[in-house]
Amino acid sequence: MISNSPRVMRDVVKELGYLALGTRFKRIGESLQAQAQALLTTNGIDMPAAHFPLLAALDRLGPLGVSELSQAVGVSQPVVSRSLLGLESNGLVESTPVAADRRVRCIRLSRKGRELVRHAKSAVWPVIEGAVAQACRPLKGSLLDQLSALEFALEQTPLLQRAAAASSAPSTPFRRRSSR
Repeated sequence: MISNSPRVMRDVVKELGYLALGTRFKRIGESLQAQAQALLTTNGIDMPAAHFPLLAALDRLGPLGVSELSQAVGVSQPVVSRSLLGLESNGLVESTPVAADRRVRCIRLSRKGRELVRHAKSAVWPVIEGAVAQACRPLKGSLLDQLSALEFALEQTPLLQRAAAASSAPSTPFRRRSSR
C-alpha cells in the first residue's frame, strides 16, 4: 500500500535479530566506511577508504604477494587484485614479479604510498579511530542492543561531526592505543 503521507518505516533487519545479523554487520560496516570516507576527503585524501587496510598491511608487514595481502586483510584475492589496480595506477604501490615464480607479484608501497601512509597515520587515522571509539564507548548489553546503540550513535552523530568536535575540544583529545 503506497500513500502520500509520511510514515515511519520499521527496521525489519533490526527486528529479525540474529536471523539478519550478517546484513546488520554489513550495514554498519558500510556506514562506517562511508563516514570514514568523508573524514578522509575532509583531510584532503581522495582515495577509497577501503584501500587503506591494504596500505596499512604493506606498511606494517612490508612487501607481500597478492595471496599474503589477501590473508593479511581478510578479503578475497580478486578484491585485493582490483584494489591494487587502482593503487598502482595512482602510484601508491609498486608491483614486481617474483624471480622464483614469475606468476607471483610482490607488492610494496611506493615512495608516494609511504608518504600517504605517514600522513594518514599521523593526521587522519587517529581521528577516525578516535571517532569510532567514541561512538562505541557507550555500548553495553547484548550484542543486538550494542548494534542498535552503535547504529543509533552513528546516525545521530556521524564520524565527521565527532572528529570536528574532538578537534575543537583540546581538553579531551582522542588517544591512539599504545598496544601497537
